[in-house]
Amino acid sequence: MLLVLSEEQKAHLGCLPRVGAAGKLNVGVDTIQRGVEGLTYLLTESSKLMISEIDFQDSIHVLGFSDELNKLLLQLYLDNRKEIRSILSELAPKLPSYHNLEWRLDVQLASRSLRQQIKPAVTMKLHLNQNEDQIAQVLQTDPSTLLHLIQQLEQALGEMKTNHCRRIVRNMK
Repeated sequence: MLLVLSEEQKAHLGCLPRVGAAGKLNVGVDTIQRGVEGLTYLLTESSKLMISEIDFQDSIHVLGFSDELNKLLLQLYLDNRKEIRSILSELAPKLPSYHNLEWRLDVQLASRSLRQQIKPAVTMKLHLNQNEDQIAQVLQTDPSTLLHLIQQLEQALGEMKTNHCRRIVRNMK
């Protein structure tokens, strides 16, 4: 899988061959900063996707660097990709996880103004674990919206069984 770099990222990385002579050529701080940002983007995205050596070389080949610089970038990627992945996993937000669900069906049969009315509502109390703490969220909806939500979730689970999604999930690990 090739890494696709935007034109902006290519421009940021384009200054790298001149970085060694930055002091002599009086290259601006902004140019160096953009080059470092481009290099950071290249390494983090490549590490996120765990692209192979050949794909990394093909991805940076379009930048027009010398073979020596391409080899240095490849070696930098290979030496640091596991460490970059571990840092990225530590920086990822810790999302709450499911613990328990309590639910109740409430039905309003009539009111003072409407004697023949049926108004159902489903109330759910969702218990979540977040950073070793338990939190609870109370949600209320009507049955038709709940059925629509269930259908959407079942459709998403069905899509996870397709070959395309399996391939994406396998590459994310």
